[in-house]
This record gives sequence, C-alpha cells and structure tokens, in this order.
Amino acid sequence: MNIATTSRARGAMVLLAAGAAAVLLAGCGGSGAAPAAVPSLSQSAAAAAQGGGNRAAELHAAAQCIRQHGIPSYQDPVLTPSGQVYTDLRSFQDAPQSVVNAVQQACGTPAAQAGLNPENEPPAPPQLVQAGVRSADCMRAHGLPNVQDPTAQTAYTPGHGFGYTASEVPPGGKADPVFQHAAQACRSLLDAEIRASTLSSLGSDG
Repeated sequence: MNIATTSRARGAMVLLAAGAAAVLLAGCGGSGAAPAAVPSLSQSAAAAAQGGGNRAAELHAAAQCIRQHGIPSYQDPVLTPSGQVYTDLRSFQDAPQSVVNAVQQACGTPAAQAGLNPENEPPAPPQLVQAGVRSADCMRAHGLPNVQDPTAQTAYTPGHGFGYTASEVPPGGKADPVFQHAAQACRSLLDAEIRASTLSSLGSDG
C-alpha cells in the first residue's frame, strides 16, 4: 500500500484534463458564431470507445507525447475489453510541476482524441479489492486497528495498491515501529495487493 495521493499530484491530473479541454475550446471558436458545445474528457472517452481498435492507437500516441515531453517513464494506458482505461498515475505524481505544465501544453490534443483523462481512474476491480481486503485484515491483526477494508470506490494508485488515510496510520506514519512491524508481518499480502494493482493485472478486469 502507498500513502494516499497528494493534492499536488491530483492537481497535476486536472491540469492535463484542463489542457485537453482548452485545446478543444480553441478549436471551436469563431467570430460572431455561437460557442459550440465542448465535450468533456469523459464524453470524449465514450466517443473514442466506439472507435474500436483505433482508441488503443490513440492512447499509445498520447502516451508517446507524454514521454517525449518530460515523463519518459510513463507507460501506455491499458484499455480493457470492457472499455475501461487504467493509467500510469504514479509517473505524473513523481513529475515536477514544470514538467506537468509542459505535458499539459503539448499533449492536450492527443489526450482529448484518445479520451485519456488520467485524473479519473476507474473504480478498483474485484480482484484488487479482494487483495486489499486481505492485506487490510492482516494489518489490523498486527497492531493497526483503524485500517479500513477498501471498496471499489477507495482511492488507489496503479502499481502501488490502495492508500492509507491519516486516521489509519500511527502518528509517526509509515516510519512508526508499529507500522513497520505490521508491514513486515503482512509483506506477502501487501505484495499480492501491489501485483493486483499493476496495469497488466488491471487490464484483465473484463
């Protein structure tokens, strides 16, 4: 498990989404004309899903743009058979704000074309929730009674599992000896949760 997503990182996702929307707005302007309706990224995603195999290519193109403009570790999003898109959120979280700004400016168009909205991760699929419940149960049994069972709506980071809220960890955070002991005792279950959250595992959500 990882500590919950920071507000700066979540803001970074909003910036890319806003950048794509801004590009769409710019393309719809016209002198004296009534402003055209601009689809949100979620609407773009729905429209893109109708494109079948084209969407996978568009997602790859958007990821290529992101890599070329300062986040070289960014992995291609995973498009599942059910039409869900899981993204490499952590690469955005780890990027400096200046890099995120550059990505926003450069990649708004391909992101919109692909319906890529990194700030809107799909709900956690059943196999991830089940792995998270098992690790949470273990952590409670080893001295962390406030750890809650995750649900499909619980925040998670692909490749890193679910996060902890401040109320779930001791005052000393992850460095606290009680947390360290629990994490060591539950290592195999925590690792299983992480494996269930990788992009390759999320891609088999059906």
